[in-house]
Amino acid sequence: MAADQCTRTWSMLLLVYLLFVLTAWEHAYAFVPYRYPRSASNTRACSSSKSTTSTCTHRSSLNSIRASVQLNMVDTSPRRPTPARIKQTQNWHDAAALSKKLSEAVRPSESKKVAIIGGGLSGLACAKYLVDAGHRPIVYEARDVLGGKVSAWQDEDGDWIETGLHIFFGAYPNMMNLFEELDIEDRLQWKEHSMTFAMQELPGRFTSFKFPPGVPAPFNMAAAILTNTEMLTIEEKIRMVPGLLPMLIEGQSFIDKQDELSVLQFMEKYGMPRRINEEIFIAMGKALDFIDPDKLSMTVILTAMNRFINEADGSQTAFLDGNQPDRLCKPIADHVKAHGGEVLTGNPIASIELNPDDDSVKCLKLADGSTATADYYVSAMPVDVIKRMIPKNWQQMPYFRQLSELEGIPVINIHLWFDRKLKAVDGLCFSRSPLLSVYADMSVCCDEYKDPDKSMLELVFAPCAPVAGSDKNWIAASDEEIIEATLGELARLFPTEIGPGAADGAGAQLLKSAVVRVPRSVYAAIPGRNKFRPSQTSPVDNFIMAGDFASQKYLGSMEGAVLSGKLAAEVVADKCANRETKGVKDVHKSISYGEGKDPVGVRGNYPIAFGGGQQGSGTDVYHP
Repeated sequence: MAADQCTRTWSMLLLVYLLFVLTAWEHAYAFVPYRYPRSASNTRACSSSKSTTSTCTHRSSLNSIRASVQLNMVDTSPRRPTPARIKQTQNWHDAAALSKKLSEAVRPSESKKVAIIGGGLSGLACAKYLVDAGHRPIVYEARDVLGGKVSAWQDEDGDWIETGLHIFFGAYPNMMNLFEELDIEDRLQWKEHSMTFAMQELPGRFTSFKFPPGVPAPFNMAAAILTNTEMLTIEEKIRMVPGLLPMLIEGQSFIDKQDELSVLQFMEKYGMPRRINEEIFIAMGKALDFIDPDKLSMTVILTAMNRFINEADGSQTAFLDGNQPDRLCKPIADHVKAHGGEVLTGNPIASIELNPDDDSVKCLKLADGSTATADYYVSAMPVDVIKRMIPKNWQQMPYFRQLSELEGIPVINIHLWFDRKLKAVDGLCFSRSPLLSVYADMSVCCDEYKDPDKSMLELVFAPCAPVAGSDKNWIAASDEEIIEATLGELARLFPTEIGPGAADGAGAQLLKSAVVRVPRSVYAAIPGRNKFRPSQTSPVDNFIMAGDFASQKYLGSMEGAVLSGKLAAEVVADKCANRETKGVKDVHKSISYGEGKDPVGVRGNYPIAFGGGQQGSGTDVYHP
């Protein structure tokens, strides 16, 4: 506690100090055009009929030449290790302590059988930590592939199609602990510590916030801000401070209170210029929750900023070196099976059956008519799926009724394969486009997808529905419409590589594409949702709730899913050892008892029905 207060104090003093330093810096170097021109570097786009090969635009400025060379160079050096400072943060130690509690606790005299519904990251993490605690979990995954929202499959050419572009941050302590515990840290491909943005007003160019290595937090972020003079003016930087100071002084309590405000409402309250939204917050909002800032809770932005400011390597990113099912999900499943648990795919649950005397879980009824019994039952289903499965007698309880306030947000993931190698950044890029969120050239960023001759872009199309801020419901659009719009936007952003503006008048040609729709992805973090997120402990003694929507401090993310599954395992372990649990979180007063009705259940046997991503529409699906 004292250490946290000390960190906040130093952070606050630093921000005040920056007001003076920034002013001096801006005046001293106002005449230096510190530009980072990057010719369509990470956006190697093209269009099927009008695409482009990229041509570097010659610059006379020495700074421009150096920046262009640096930004367009693909890193061929040996793989970077996990940054050492990640394992020195309090959040890392807290995550490690929970792992230790579960793995080193006195073994139960009798291991308990635990049925886990859902084989995404939350369900797999729950199973992993349950076997570590000496219990016998059985994971029931409806689909033929593990991973849930991080699932992937191969097309007819053997290329991997991913549900989403998944990036690992240094500020993911439970995920990083999991990699270490499974001895698979070497599967993470850490990138240079920087945040790269496309310059919409200067097509084909990029700008970066570069974090100097070895500099402690929060000074490394200060240096990254100081050395970038392209995205915000000195006045705009100064006018951000009033909104950030309370976060640094009060910490998480202030962050949690901002959940009732949208990003734009928060900005207006603290007098932030509108351009901060256009330059920074739109990109952050779409990357974090696929929503435009006028609909996004400010708690989401502040949660990320708090971690990035206070953890030296919190914003550094890594890519997995291959597909998620083999390189991440399989090691977890193998660990579970090696320690007495089971992981079953292709086993959808039809209903949760109750004991008539106390409404506890009696058994699970599977779609094939068989039943599964256990001592404890964990739901690791997406919120939109569990809502359809809640038994009639539970629906009257406020704990379960509050789930009606949570709903998954739609998102689309796009893969584009081109006929040539495009200039590429070895890392994640923020497009700052109305249609596109973040993207990466996976032929550069990921070893398994490497190709020296051709590029494969993976892009997040967001917002993609009116509920998230889009003017059009792109989820209902055809693949052709989505690809055409994507290529048109890339051509606008990167005219030297895409479309008729390319040197040859055509540019790179699109070889093939894939569109993956996720109509209900992570829960929509619109204002006021945090108070409705349920605790892992439920009012039903043998039923526990997991999933990234359940209460935990990392919101809807891979880290949130792993932490929620881990917390669910802790609840089971505590119950089995007769230890006191954290209890059931208070339900907001706006939720009251109500009438129950027969559950709708899951209809259909295709990925979207189970909350996953899907190629094709309706039942026209040819992948797991």
